[in-house]
Amino acid sequence: MPKLTKYPRLRSHVRKGKDGRIYVYWFYDMRPEGKKDVPLGTDRDEAIAQWEELHLKKPRIRGRLREAIQVWVADVLPTYENEETKRNYLRHITRVDNVLGMEPWSAITMVMIKKYLTNRKNVKDKTKKAETQANREMAVLQVVWNWARQNAAPGRETAYTTLPWPAAGMERSKWKNKEYAREFEVTDDIFDAVYAEAEPMLRDCMDLSTATGMRLTDCRTILLPADNILHLKAGKTGKKADFDLSLSQVLPDLLKRRRALDTNHLMLLSTVEGFPVEAKDLRREYDKARKKAAAKAREAGDKALALEIESMVLRDMRKRAADLSEDDAGASALLQHSSVALTRKHYRSKATKLRPVR
Repeated sequence: MPKLTKYPRLRSHVRKGKDGRIYVYWFYDMRPEGKKDVPLGTDRDEAIAQWEELHLKKPRIRGRLREAIQVWVADVLPTYENEETKRNYLRHITRVDNVLGMEPWSAITMVMIKKYLTNRKNVKDKTKKAETQANREMAVLQVVWNWARQNAAPGRETAYTTLPWPAAGMERSKWKNKEYAREFEVTDDIFDAVYAEAEPMLRDCMDLSTATGMRLTDCRTILLPADNILHLKAGKTGKKADFDLSLSQVLPDLLKRRRALDTNHLMLLSTVEGFPVEAKDLRREYDKARKKAAAKAREAGDKALALEIESMVLRDMRKRAADLSEDDAGASALLQHSSVALTRKHYRSKATKLRPVR
C-alpha cells in the first residue's frame, strides 16, 4: 500500500556534496504522465508553493501583491476602530486586488499605476466619482505596500517586498487623477423643504449635524450628556471637542425631547420608540422626506427647486454647518479640519466677502 503523504507527488532527492554537506532537492513527480520530473529547487517552502500550483491547480500568489493583500485584510484591517473606514478600505483594496492582485511586486510600476487610474475614469460621470474613487484605491494600496515592506510573510523571515512605493516622493498632482470639489449649497429653501417632511428622528439628526458640523456616524453614536456640555470624540479622526448646547438655537429643545423619552440606551439621538438610531434608519427616512419634498416642489411648479432637493444628500448637513459659520476659519474649527484650505475647497459654498479698496 503506498505511503500516504500530505503532498502527493512531491519528491525529494538527497545528495551529499564534496564538502560533506547534505543537500535536499525537491521535484514534482511527472512519472504518471510519462514525463520528466519538474525541479522545484532546494527551498522546501518554495517547493510546496510550486506544488500547490501544479497539483492543486491553485493560482500561485506567493511573491505577488495578492499574498500581502489577503494577510492585511485578515489581520490588519480588523484593528481599525472606525467601521466606515473598514468598509471603505475593504471595498477599495478589493477593487485593486481584482485588477492588480496577481501581479508580482516588480510589475507594479508608476506606468501601471497611472494606467489603472486612467482606466477608472468614467467620462459619463460628470461628478468625476470614478476618478476620485480610483485615487482612494491607490491610497489604500499605498498603505498595504508600506505595511508589506515592514512585515515578513507567514513562514518566512523576509518582507513581502523590499521595493519602495512607486510614487514615493512624487507630488500627488503629478500622478493622481484630478479631483473636483462637489459644488452644492444647502440653501434655506432646500433645507426647509426636506426638514418639513422629515420624521422627528431625522429632524433631530439634521439639527445636530447642522449645528455642530458633526459627521453622521458621530451624530448617531454620541452619548446623551449629563448636563449641557456635549463631549465629542470624532470617530474618523479621534479629535475631541466640547459643545455648550445652551448656546444653540435648536439643540436645547432636542435635548429636552430626548430626556423625556423612555429609553434604555445612552445615545443622544433616538427613535420615538426609544431605540438607537441606525444608519439604515436615517437613510430610509431621509429618502422618504426628500422624495416628498421634491414632489411638492414640482406640484408647485418649481422644477428647479425640486432638482436641487433631489441633489442634496444627508451628508450635506455638514456643508450647511460650514456655510452657517461666520468665516472660513470658524468653519474649519467647527469641522475639525487640519487646514482652512480643505474647508474652503470642499465645504464652504459661500463666496468670500470682500470690500472695495477705493
